[in-house]
Amino acid sequence: MKKVLFVFGTRPEAIKLCPLVKKMEEYPKKFDVEICVTAQHREMLDQVLDFFGVMPEYDLNIMSASQTLFDVTVKGLKGLEKVIDKAATDIIIVQGDTTTAFIGALAGYYNKIKVAHVEAGLRSGDKYSPFPEEANRILAGHLADFHFAPTEKAKQNLQKEGIVNNVHVVGNTVIDALFEGLERVKKEDEKYKKDFSYIDFSKKVILVTGHRRESFGEPFENICKALKMIAEEHPYVELVYPVHLNPNVRKPVKKILGGQERIHLIEPLDYPHLIWLMDKSYLVVTDSGGIQEEAPSLGKPVIVMRDVTERTEGIEAGTAKLVGTLPHAIIYEVNWLLEDEKHYQRMANAVNPYGDGKACEKIMRLLSDKTGVE
Repeated sequence: MKKVLFVFGTRPEAIKLCPLVKKMEEYPKKFDVEICVTAQHREMLDQVLDFFGVMPEYDLNIMSASQTLFDVTVKGLKGLEKVIDKAATDIIIVQGDTTTAFIGALAGYYNKIKVAHVEAGLRSGDKYSPFPEEANRILAGHLADFHFAPTEKAKQNLQKEGIVNNVHVVGNTVIDALFEGLERVKKEDEKYKKDFSYIDFSKKVILVTGHRRESFGEPFENICKALKMIAEEHPYVELVYPVHLNPNVRKPVKKILGGQERIHLIEPLDYPHLIWLMDKSYLVVTDSGGIQEEAPSLGKPVIVMRDVTERTEGIEAGTAKLVGTLPHAIIYEVNWLLEDEKHYQRMANAVNPYGDGKACEKIMRLLSDKTGVE
């Protein structure tokens, strides 16, 4: 038996790791599973833990008002030092590109504990975009011992950096989470319809998410101007925008989009409400990472409002289009999808390159084999 410590702290990490936690818990003779959350994000993290029925053994609760990257790194790393001393773990599992993922890998390295990196190998090629995620995942990757890449291209990215041992292409666990989550929410379809009763689903609903740090300032204002013009030009369209809590997002969004007809600015959604709404939407306009992977599994074209993306597989497969943050580019691509049915169907029916929903099973079996678990 191997003692496994999951370390995560944000909602995206929880979404992508909770299905793996549940899968490994199915084999108590192989793995003794414990969870440490940094709570880098508090409320949104807790919503996902509740939805998947996951209870952490350790909670560092480091989130504070106006926290900086220095705060998250220092408090998280010191907290992990105490947890690792107590947990006496054999393997630390981290996910993705957050500051928590980086410090989890660093804490494992400092203690000479094996580190498994889920969603390894994503690269944008620009260490400042996304910031600080690109640097986080590079650093975590070079500290890790086991690398679970979502795609063949992610594996190739690791090879270019000299990481060639224990690299495995398994798909992305976000698809596992999506399939499990949708199965649950569809059983309560009427409840979710009531929760979104203010949306006219007879229209084409565009789900919008946007929060990237590198877009703060003028790029975010441009995004909002584009969304406003799309709503004004298309009376058969409704935009639904769960607005991130960061004031750098809220200020321009409310200033430019507040009070606009057929634009619904709502509070951030918990995971089940988000995937239900995504499933009911016509298309998705986003700068988020996970949604670029999730939406294609639901047949939803994705417009990516970023200058670069580490998820280039979706762009190459035709499930997503990278458009940047200039208003005319966003408007052009959204209009094309709204007005050209053949173009819409090409994107909607393109094959999702991010996996088949069996990534957790593959990771669990690979860790069993690689660590000598009987």
